[in-house]
Amino acid sequence: MAEKISGLVIFLCVFASMGGFIFGYDTGEISGLTQMPDFQRRFGQLQPDGTYAFSNVREGLIVALLSIGTLCGCLLGAPVGDRLGRKPGLQIGCLFFIVGTIVQVSAVWAWYQVMIGRYIAGLGVGMLSTLVPIYQSEAAPKSIRGTLVSTYQLFITFGIFTAYLINYGTSHASNTSTAQWRVTIGIGFLWALILGIGMFFLPESPRFLLNNGEEERCRRTLARLRKCPIDDPTVNVDIKEIELKIEAERAFGPQNWLSCFKGPKAAYRTFLGMGIQALQQLTGANFFFYYGTSIFSATGVQNPFVTSIILGAVNFGCTFLGLYLVERFGRRKPLMMGAAWMFMCFLVFAFVGYYALDNADGTQNSQAGAAMIVFACLFILAFASTWGCMAWVVVAEMFPSRIRAKSIALATASNWTWNFLISFFTPFIIGSIGFRYGFVFAACCFAAIPVVYFFLYETKGLTLEQVDEMYCDPEVKPWTSSTTILERGGRR
Repeated sequence: MAEKISGLVIFLCVFASMGGFIFGYDTGEISGLTQMPDFQRRFGQLQPDGTYAFSNVREGLIVALLSIGTLCGCLLGAPVGDRLGRKPGLQIGCLFFIVGTIVQVSAVWAWYQVMIGRYIAGLGVGMLSTLVPIYQSEAAPKSIRGTLVSTYQLFITFGIFTAYLINYGTSHASNTSTAQWRVTIGIGFLWALILGIGMFFLPESPRFLLNNGEEERCRRTLARLRKCPIDDPTVNVDIKEIELKIEAERAFGPQNWLSCFKGPKAAYRTFLGMGIQALQQLTGANFFFYYGTSIFSATGVQNPFVTSIILGAVNFGCTFLGLYLVERFGRRKPLMMGAAWMFMCFLVFAFVGYYALDNADGTQNSQAGAAMIVFACLFILAFASTWGCMAWVVVAEMFPSRIRAKSIALATASNWTWNFLISFFTPFIIGSIGFRYGFVFAACCFAAIPVVYFFLYETKGLTLEQVDEMYCDPEVKPWTSSTTILERGGRR
């Protein structure tokens, strides 16, 4: 029987991706803020030449405290979502972000107030980063679930791009005007308000409702999502499938965080998910997104805000390519090809930056700077179309339903841990070794290839139940999993 898909379910999943937009916007705004004269004057430190600038410690803390907040928030998101519901959890995440935004905008001279505000906002972003993919995957029909979950990353890139555009606009304000940075931060309030209010009008996750004994409400929700009568056979089939999954989960007894490491290949998948999300950060993408404006100022670019906009546009546009590749070629091949491409791009970027950028007279070689921008764009192309979106997809698919929420939270926590480490230590590392830092990311990109080849299973075209069976089958190896899919009828 063909699966019925209503416009509501597509709208629901895409609208929930606004949580990704909030994530991306907050990531993109900070690279421009730290370069704005009024922001530097108020929160930076006076230099001997009379200018203001940030020390490595202060800049690292302002940029990185968001990541610490998100680390705590994503671990908080799973239990809140399981206890109160996916909708209330998303709304609580929006509330945290709004409070954090207010704390930042109201800062006058205290740099630590901005830092605290970013931590509070990070709690909200972390909760959203855990609950949005869960809410989407539980509400979306299986035939389009992968594409709809991928819209989360698409909205992250859209948020980054939007922040770059707004940074560019506000950078033209007077150098003594707080509008340079308050407008950029304050607009973030709007995105969380839209998502938080909008969730009042969207249904709760059907699986959460049935798991809490609300069968009638679950039935009405499924009827709305499938655009059919409440007694339609497809609704009865969905109810039965969810009930069977819930019964199977309850056979394992009460679930806690240790359950993520117990059961058939649970520990394998949990550590693999954490590793995939760590590698997404270690590819070095946020090296450009957090510090892009500073990086391209060092290459001699007259207006680094314009370069950031170009990178943001490439990142956003190429994510659409990723939505195609993940369905056309699966997960493993694009991830390995993307890692190889990023490895080569970072090698060139680092070689040119270290060996060719600086002239003997202390000026920058404009041709070398232009080459670095080109290879940065080529890197972003590869990242956005592979690791940017597909890391979220494979992590959402690999776990059995009984531990999915908590395991995704742990994987997301791994992402934010490395996000923090990179964002905090980057100023120190660049100050010490300059563009040779790129060789570190190149090595990580290269290391991602064998990790995917030897450990990640191909899951294209399989139901979540078939994915679980394949991971637990001792006869199936990751490097033969693509053949196994064809043998089991996984081709669409």
